[in-house]
Amino acid sequence: MHSAVARGLAIAAITVLVLAGCGDEHRQPFPAAAGRGPCEVSEQTDVPATMRDGTVLRADVYRPRIDRPVPVLLMRTQYGKSGAQGQTRYQPPDWFASHCYLVVIQDVRGQGTSGGVFDEFTHDMDDGYDSVEWAAALPGSSGKVGMYGSSYVGATQWLAAVTAPPHLVTIVPANTASDYYDGWTYEGGEFRLAFVQPWAIGALALTAAQNRHDQAAVAQLTAAAADPTRWMNFRPFKDLPPLQPGNPAVAPWYFDWIRHSTHDDFWQRVSIRERYGSVRVPVLDIEGWYDAFLAGGVENFTGMVARGGTQAARDNQRLVIGPWDHVNWGRADSQPAPLLRDIGAAGNSPINELMLAWYNHFLKGIDAPGDNPVAGRPRVDYFLMGADTWKSATQWPLPQTRWTTLYLSGPGGIADRQGQLVAAAPGEQPPDSYTYDPAFPAPSLGGHSCCGAQTGPQGPYDQTPVEQRSDVLVYSSPPLEHDTEVTGPVSVRLWAQSSAVDTDFTAKLAVVKPGGQVINLNNGIVRTAFRDSLSNPTPIVPGQPYPFQIQVWPTSYQFRAGDRIRLEISSSDYPQFAPNPNTGAPFGQDTQVRTADQTILHDAQHPSSVTLPIIP
Repeated sequence: MHSAVARGLAIAAITVLVLAGCGDEHRQPFPAAAGRGPCEVSEQTDVPATMRDGTVLRADVYRPRIDRPVPVLLMRTQYGKSGAQGQTRYQPPDWFASHCYLVVIQDVRGQGTSGGVFDEFTHDMDDGYDSVEWAAALPGSSGKVGMYGSSYVGATQWLAAVTAPPHLVTIVPANTASDYYDGWTYEGGEFRLAFVQPWAIGALALTAAQNRHDQAAVAQLTAAAADPTRWMNFRPFKDLPPLQPGNPAVAPWYFDWIRHSTHDDFWQRVSIRERYGSVRVPVLDIEGWYDAFLAGGVENFTGMVARGGTQAARDNQRLVIGPWDHVNWGRADSQPAPLLRDIGAAGNSPINELMLAWYNHFLKGIDAPGDNPVAGRPRVDYFLMGADTWKSATQWPLPQTRWTTLYLSGPGGIADRQGQLVAAAPGEQPPDSYTYDPAFPAPSLGGHSCCGAQTGPQGPYDQTPVEQRSDVLVYSSPPLEHDTEVTGPVSVRLWAQSSAVDTDFTAKLAVVKPGGQVINLNNGIVRTAFRDSLSNPTPIVPGQPYPFQIQVWPTSYQFRAGDRIRLEISSSDYPQFAPNPNTGAPFGQDTQVRTADQTILHDAQHPSSVTLPIIP
């Protein structure tokens, strides 16, 4: 295999894009007084905006003291307008206002100081449209509106943009998805437990209860948020006590998510991926290689380039992907996974500088002298881990990608650990097998969950402890002879059978260093009933082999000579995903579990494989 993969893969000299500030070892930590603009700023709190149904939302408005109208930067947040996501991601609002922008930070419906009843996703299309048009008409506004924010605050931008408000000129969403079922609440048909449940309890239901002055719920949710791992073990999910499934429920929207465990009309009504044609604005998209919504963020870029509502929108899409998890973007006081932190200043986020240049171009029509063009054609800026440098491309996947398929071969089980990744499909050979017990799932160690180390496994870690389990199979290449870049999406075609009518299979791509460290690059999962459709799951026949497609989320890594490429196969990744009970029952409805006997086939009739995006 090795000579076939490595032959001709010597890395060519490539012009390196250095993003503003990324290579500066003396970069100021956030927030910084340095870099402020010329305008003095005043603040007005709790400015009311009336939505079409009469509900009043409130915002803090930061006004530059200037004698001419200026563009508006709007953030619609469910995390408290006074914070404005400034502790973990952005410069504070008055920093942007000092660059002579009218900055508006609004609490969404039913959160913070805003009126109405909170219901995740439900109102953000109409409220987003109304809020953009309201902000455009504020005193001192030029009538041009840009939006910004990360995570759900990125979702509020997309949900506004698909309604095409006339005064919306551009959006800058970060760390956000293309669909709120697939790649947000569920992945490959499986529930994203470590993200969804603690987030619902501590970041949504708690603040909504505070908004409506429900002190009993506040006390209950505060206690539950302090002990999130306890509740991740509770079954059935449909009866989760802290969120009160009774009537009235503290968080009825959470139980809607459990009931709607397929990609049905409930989710399709707010999906972004089917609405790119309605979005007519340029987009600067910021993502991270270990972010919880990376796959959807990449899809938003490619979807807009292909199907955006105007030629100008299609031409002015930009994607930036850095070495980041969901929250910590390289600040001096951040706490990302140690291996991300060790990258140092080269991996610092350029988000504030990039946003300012982007807004200056699209909202003010000005560019800094000598800068690379901000827009005019699709552009991807990505951080190549392993080499720890920034690179750029004109499309995604990268146009020079050489898709390379490696096949699983040999015994990958714990008794032998001689599983290989080879260049040619193997001949006849015995399969690998293991027992998957939902009561004893394989643990998550890093990954692309959210939103903190205490609950959501994030980032790169040494996977050696996980590989000591009998329900984890391992397949590795020989040591590489040349440095080899892998950048892009990764797919696994896994031939497998199970004794269950429904189960999970997981895949994890990793690099094995010469010293023995096994570092995860990214991972994926498929619930077998969802193998053909996320909307219409169908059981499998026990004992019958099926080819399952597992989408391992994108990565970018420079394998060094002597490194090995590794693929791990299992049936659980807990708590990143809820363990499949193997019963075939709809998700979250009961407490029953069964063990499953799993068989992974890798022979001439069943060529299990992984396809890698090699960049020559």
